[in-house]
Amino acid sequence: MSTSLSPEQEELRATVERFARNEVAPVIAKLYEQEEFPYDIVAAMGRMGLFGLPFPEEYGGMGGDYFAFCLALEELARVDSSVAITLEAGVSLGAMPIFRFGTEEQKREWLPRLCAGTMLGAFGLTEPGGGSDAGATRTTAHRDGDEWVLNGTKAFITNSGTEITGLVTATAVTGRDHEGRPRISSIIVPAGTPGLTVAKKYSKVGWSSSDTHELAFDDCRVPAANLLGEEGRGYAQFLRILDEGRVAVAAMSVGLAQGCVDESLRYMGEREAFGRRIGEYQALQFKLADMEARTHVARLAWRDAAARLTEGRPFKKEAAVAKLVASDAAMVNAREATQIFGGYGFMNDSPVGRFYRDAKILEIGEGTSEVQRMVIAQAMGLPRPH
Repeated sequence: MSTSLSPEQEELRATVERFARNEVAPVIAKLYEQEEFPYDIVAAMGRMGLFGLPFPEEYGGMGGDYFAFCLALEELARVDSSVAITLEAGVSLGAMPIFRFGTEEQKREWLPRLCAGTMLGAFGLTEPGGGSDAGATRTTAHRDGDEWVLNGTKAFITNSGTEITGLVTATAVTGRDHEGRPRISSIIVPAGTPGLTVAKKYSKVGWSSSDTHELAFDDCRVPAANLLGEEGRGYAQFLRILDEGRVAVAAMSVGLAQGCVDESLRYMGEREAFGRRIGEYQALQFKLADMEARTHVARLAWRDAAARLTEGRPFKKEAAVAKLVASDAAMVNAREATQIFGGYGFMNDSPVGRFYRDAKILEIGEGTSEVQRMVIAQAMGLPRPH
């Protein structure tokens, strides 16, 4: 595998880097402090085509691939993770299930607006009583004539309550197999459907400018045609979506880790202590060198997984490896950067302070680090633990 980017990939990376530095960086601190959703930034990303990067032009996309999408995510997260997760969830969790599993009618109805960034989609999988154990879904849906009737609750759903949220694809138990196991299906629920309630947004430790809500379905009725893919295949569908999402979150994690390196390198060249620039002290040089090495290795991991995905090769284990090592790199680098900055790193208006707050969720979302280790072990042929 070549580690070099093609001229087209480098052009995309550089374009998103400039956008993040020039358009996101100057305004995100205030938005983050006030916990405001970055509508203007999202609109700009839509005009740039970022929401349509991995989708065919016939559906309003840019005709790119998942690797290109992850390049954009890394550069955005290098400056701010709230913006990056808004794009990540809008594409890999909002639009991708419809592209992967939807009917032609569903694709043509939803994808053009999702690709344009004028509409956001959400992914309703996690529930209050089941996070990592996605198979423990309690939300139900039953057929009533030409409609599905949903009842249940979803938790921690990104992009679910914005002014431009257009749909949530929810998993629900639609029956039982002959052994009594739940048959989980995926159903598209348009925003504003009677019976769908969007709770007050969460107060979060990090990702303060991203949108996250609990959702409740109370006899929520949608047309039978809103079934996504085959009935009973929802769990398998979302395992695929989660595998892809892990590559995306790994790219985001690398972006945050690199942002910590960038900010620390700048600060070490400016800050003085005991009559010398702190960058002259070997202890801090070693700390920064370890941060750079950690970031480099994690970047190779997500690029390998993304290359396998785009080439149609198996990538499940590699996605888990990338997500595990990259989220760890982000968390460690954020801690080390805060240490380098000292008291200034503990301030919320500091980029490093935001990085520190944002890093932890990267070890949780899209499957915890423990789940990634389970996936890796099982891919190596070890049995499922009891």
